[in-house]
Amino acid sequence: MKVLMLSSDRNVLTTGSAVSERMKEYGALVEELHIVLLSDSSHGLKDGKLGDNVFIYSTNSSMSFMRPMDAASLGKKIILDKGFVRGKSIITADSIECGWAGMKIKNKWRIPLEVQIHADIFSPYFSGFQNGVRKFFARKVLRNADAVRVVSESLRAGISAMTQGKVYVLPIYIETSRIENANLTFDLHARYPWHFILLMVSRLAPEKNIDFAIKVLALVRSKFPDTGLVVVGSGPEEGRLKSLVNKLNLQAAVEFVGWQENLTSFYKSANAFIQTSLFEGYGLSLIEAGLSGLPVLTTPVGIANELQNGVDAFVYPANDPAPFANAVVDLIENNQKRENLRVNMKKTLASKLLSKEDYLSNIKKNWEETSLRVR
Repeated sequence: MKVLMLSSDRNVLTTGSAVSERMKEYGALVEELHIVLLSDSSHGLKDGKLGDNVFIYSTNSSMSFMRPMDAASLGKKIILDKGFVRGKSIITADSIECGWAGMKIKNKWRIPLEVQIHADIFSPYFSGFQNGVRKFFARKVLRNADAVRVVSESLRAGISAMTQGKVYVLPIYIETSRIENANLTFDLHARYPWHFILLMVSRLAPEKNIDFAIKVLALVRSKFPDTGLVVVGSGPEEGRLKSLVNKLNLQAAVEFVGWQENLTSFYKSANAFIQTSLFEGYGLSLIEAGLSGLPVLTTPVGIANELQNGVDAFVYPANDPAPFANAVVDLIENNQKRENLRVNMKKTLASKLLSKEDYLSNIKKNWEETSLRVR
């Protein structure tokens, strides 16, 4: 089987990166894997190879809005030049922009198209001009897809009615042993004077709703003033969030530490993890926190929709900080509750997460099934 992959992840070309290594593993599943990277000429990317049968091509577009069109042109040429055969080939796209390009290639050569959806693109909170454009094109792309791969059951439920193709769930592969067995290099309690430390790992963006977590902290500190919040991440909301911290007089209780490459010590020395997102496709940081042994408080987004409130985690809507604050107080006062959540979450995750072998086996099976859906 030959696979044409359309991607925007330029880390494919970074030697030793997780994405690069994953592409090599995908290549081992098929005869040939051809990856078209949507990129601009300013990125300075060059075509290359990852092993004997994984080939990389960059669109090097003159303007960013030209990337999907250039990817479509390049993909059509690759399918012709490399001898893709209907029934033994597929196109797979990892975003709506890539999916649009894949749709154009499919219309030319009738090679089946798989579209990957990693975010809740039809959430009312998925807003803004660019996201509005994505929603518009997403409906057409999904109608033309022969298969749609999503990362959670909640995404499947929201997308199934929009496509004629098969929608299947394949969670993001996570190397659980690496997280569970990783060693600490520092302790948050040695860095900060707080007795109870809440941890948030998130891009500082509007949809992450981080100001809600800050308001939760303010309520908790009215009863337990030695509670603090560490926020790991960077993004456009940083200035506004710091202004809110100052307004609520929480300068001594909130620490923004920027983006961190290694999160092990954060996960393993905090007391609880809080996620207040308005939407998520999956929730990777929540999974990593749960695997690290942290009790979790979260809004019902992504995989959190599959967790049992009060058993696996505390799950509350993002419309009132009081339930979150009460749950944090409960965790501070009740060591057994923290232990129960920690143990139950690990058991639940063990039942949901796939081994690498099973993950790759599912990828190959779904690609083979999709390749036969020639329309």
